[in-house]
Amino acid sequence: MLEKDIKKVLISEEQIVARAKELGARITEDYKDRSPLMVALLRGSVPFLAELIKHIDLDIQYDFMDVTSYEGTESVGDIKILKDLDTSIRGLDILVVEDIVDTGRTLSAVVKTLYNKGANSVKIVTLLDKPSRRVKDIRADYIGFEVENEFVVGYGMDFNQKYRCLPYIGVLKDELYQ
Repeated sequence: MLEKDIKKVLISEEQIVARAKELGARITEDYKDRSPLMVALLRGSVPFLAELIKHIDLDIQYDFMDVTSYEGTESVGDIKILKDLDTSIRGLDILVVEDIVDTGRTLSAVVKTLYNKGANSVKIVTLLDKPSRRVKDIRADYIGFEVENEFVVGYGMDFNQKYRCLPYIGVLKDELYQ
């Protein structure tokens, strides 16, 4: 039913799983002497987190933050923390899990907040990176896929809370959001 609203499939479920395996192996190697706390940003990152942790061979913990800077299709830069961490992060290595790095406003604020809470280190793993839209100087340390400036949905990403459950990443038809 939702497929009729998709202009094209950009990244298949099989491609996402394969890339999560590669990223999981890199994270396992990079953190082999320590256990990072994975901080997933709700809601969009949840499917990616669920896939990624299957491929990390470490005793990791995870927690969630709900942070928003979007209204409709645009990042407005007004960062709101709707749900904060339940875990103290003082002295911990943090791996922020994000669905997409777009303008960088949200992640920039999250990284600053995590360091202010006492994090030892903060790195970012993102399913998608959209560097053409960046307005803040922030880069992910682990990137699933780089995408062009198209409105993507699926695999956790939404438009007005719809399309999150698609098992792939697709480009939404222009007439649905313009």
